[in-house]
Amino acid sequence: MERSGKEQNVVVFGGGTGLSNLLRGLKKNPAIHLTAIVTVADDGGSSGRLLQQYDIPPPGDIRQVMGALSEAGPLVDRMFQYRFKGEEGLHGHTLGNLMLAALTDVTGDFANAIERLSSLFNVKGTVLPVANERLTLHAELEDGTIVTGESKIPVYGTSIQRVYVSPQEVEPLPAAIEAVEQADYILIGPGSLYTSILPTLLVEEMRRAIIKSTSPKVYISNLTTQIGETASYTASDHVKALYSHVGQPFLDTVVIHEPADAVIHEQMVQCLQQKGDRFVDNDVDELERYGVNVWKENIATEREGRIVHDTDRIAQWFSSFTSR
Repeated sequence: MERSGKEQNVVVFGGGTGLSNLLRGLKKNPAIHLTAIVTVADDGGSSGRLLQQYDIPPPGDIRQVMGALSEAGPLVDRMFQYRFKGEEGLHGHTLGNLMLAALTDVTGDFANAIERLSSLFNVKGTVLPVANERLTLHAELEDGTIVTGESKIPVYGTSIQRVYVSPQEVEPLPAAIEAVEQADYILIGPGSLYTSILPTLLVEEMRRAIIKSTSPKVYISNLTTQIGETASYTASDHVKALYSHVGQPFLDTVVIHEPADAVIHEQMVQCLQQKGDRFVDNDVDELERYGVNVWKENIATEREGRIVHDTDRIAQWFSSFTSR
């Protein structure tokens, strides 16, 4: 994809629904070129089955991001995200996952398959796996237990001490390193801290590239805590975990949600309480002690019973942020 000389290069790290919501907002900005660098450590559901049968990197997070950035129309997106029902065979697989698996088998290269399918579905920007091979995510829990497998980590209910990937000597995709080196802005998250965001930052050469970059690095804080990963985490606890895994402070700004309407906020709180969850406590004083700029913005909305980042408000925030 050719880039205009006036475009700003924006690199976003993560995976899952949080990243997809962010990208749906940012893609509306004609002044930026987006590059999403996505985790390949998923081992559950359709991705896990394809990983075992074809020994390819898991396509699920890649598929979600491609759907978020596609401009082929809502019907094509629904088809790409369609999950087959029934008892056997295709049950549980999404069409997008199967297409990525098929193209990887045909071309012999996962990253090449993503590029070709991105062209077919008119994806705005560039979608890159952090590595062109499967990664396995491991977690060391607070009691010393080692859990292997992204899908297994959240179910233990014990605090996570650290996560790491294997093989440890994995090489990042060269295009992903190049994107970081050319980035005007680097955005981290939102998304599951230990199973979506950190796996993209733990590849050693990528970690060094992020630290070396002089571009503004922004963490978009999660709105809610997550059972099995960050059940009691404050905003500064998220930052502390990021710094601990990357090895040093590296963020310039943290974006947190600040409600604009007390009534709507209370409705959201009640929605979360019904599921045993809650908003992340935005401990601003502690965040500022980490030396980051704290940007407060009304960026939450309720969608289908879930509290998620509002795509339009995210887009408005980024326009304000880059025009300071």
